This record gives sequence, C-alpha cells and structure tokens, in this order.
Amino acid sequence: MERPAWAPQGIDISVPSVSRIYDFYLGGSHNFEVDRAAARKAMEFMPGLPKIMQANRAFMRRAVNYAVDAGITQFLDIGSGIPTFGNVHEVARRATPDARVLYVDHDPVAVAHSRAVLDGDEQSDVVAADLRKPRQILDSPAAGLLDLERPVALLLVAVLHFLQDEDEPYAAVAELRDALAPGSLLLLTHASFEGIPLPAERAGGAVEVYREIRNPLVMRSREQIARFFEGYEMVDPGLVSMPHWRPEGPTDQEDPYAFSGFAGVGRKA
Repeated sequence: MERPAWAPQGIDISVPSVSRIYDFYLGGSHNFEVDRAAARKAMEFMPGLPKIMQANRAFMRRAVNYAVDAGITQFLDIGSGIPTFGNVHEVARRATPDARVLYVDHDPVAVAHSRAVLDGDEQSDVVAADLRKPRQILDSPAAGLLDLERPVALLLVAVLHFLQDEDEPYAAVAELRDALAPGSLLLLTHASFEGIPLPAERAGGAVEVYREIRNPLVMRSREQIARFFEGYEMVDPGLVSMPHWRPEGPTDQEDPYAFSGFAGVGRKA
C-alpha cells in the first residue's frame, strides 16, 4: 500500500484508525481502504452511522457558536481527530477572529494532519496527548496558548465513549474541570443505546466491530453520561439528543439515527 504524503512515517496504515473511520463517515478523504472496510462492516448493523456523525458535527458547530456568544474565545478540543471542513477553529473564527484553539489527540495520524492544517496559525496548536492523562495535556508547552485563568470551552465530543470504566473517565473529566476557570463550558457528546432506532442487540453488532479493531465503545446510559457534568450547571435544554440541543430549525425531518446518544453543555460555577 502506497503511503500518502499526509500519513506520517511510523504508523501502521494496514490497521484501522478510529480517527480515519470518523473522517470516512463525514465524507473526508483522509482514510484508507482498511478504515472504509471497518466502517462498512459497522454500517451493516447500523446503516445510519454517518448520520450520527453528521449530527455530532452539527451539534459541535452550534455549541461552539453558543460559547462565543457567551464571551468565550478559548477552546480546548480533546479527541479532536482529523480536521475536516468546519472544524472548531473555523467555526469559532467566523464568530470571533480572536479565537484560540488547542487540539488534542493521541492518534499520530490526527496529530500529524492537524499540524499540517494549522501550519502558520499562531492562534491554534495541537498536542499529542491522552485524555486519560489530563496533566499530560495541561502541562504541555502548547497549553500556554490558552489562559486558564479565563473561561475556556472544553470539548469532549464523541471521545468519552472510547474510555473504559477502568480508565477512570469521570476522574479525568473532573481533573480537567478543576483546572478551568469559573464560567468555563463543557461541550460533550456520548454514544448510547438510548435513541438508536434499532434493537440494542443489532446495534451491538456495530459496537463489536470497534472491539475487533481494539477500540471498544462503551455505550453509557443517559444517567451515566450526566455524571460527567458534576460541578457544572447544565445549560438549557440540558442533556438531550443531538438535534434537540438548541436546534436552528424544525427537527421533525431529521434522520431517526441523528437522535442516537446524547449531547449537552454545562457551565462551571
């Protein structure tokens, strides 16, 4: 397999990558046949997976705009993946040219491509770090891009469901919360069997595909997802399906798959 210029040396491009699979769902071009094969296998069980990812991206855009309207110009996007059109820095800068964005991912493909996209951008940077190790993020030199004495919008979008319970995801989110100034926001989405227009047994087939590629999904309940917002005041309308979070128009024509999982925004008091 020929290695394209955007794929860094030292990574095994014969192994599926969650970041590249997500890129494929969004219609991006930074993926390989091995990623597309895994995505198509998952879609045999849940054909609406691309619709879920599109709803996820649409929520992110609305939530970032909400943050800017609330006066926040700093964004910490953990589990950011491969930058595709309409990423956080593009959305935020359309609303305020002063926006600063720090992307974080542990996937070397995502990090390498982010660096290429952000080359020469003095208001954005990327860190190779792991959500399970918050100090690795907060103590990185690039974290100096953000002033943690001022409010920050922390994005944990479609990432927490890749953390197992033994990874102590609640503790990691709490450590990040404690490092942020009052008035900071948590922007979060999480996969769940709740809302999926399929029997859980069939949806479980797609979950099994991710287990096979050694990136198992944890499908948490609404109650379990709400625990990530401890220490935050929920912003209306609370923890809801992605299309129902401050929609810009009617939602009755949305694809049923778009209502899978939950999204919410919380404000640190």
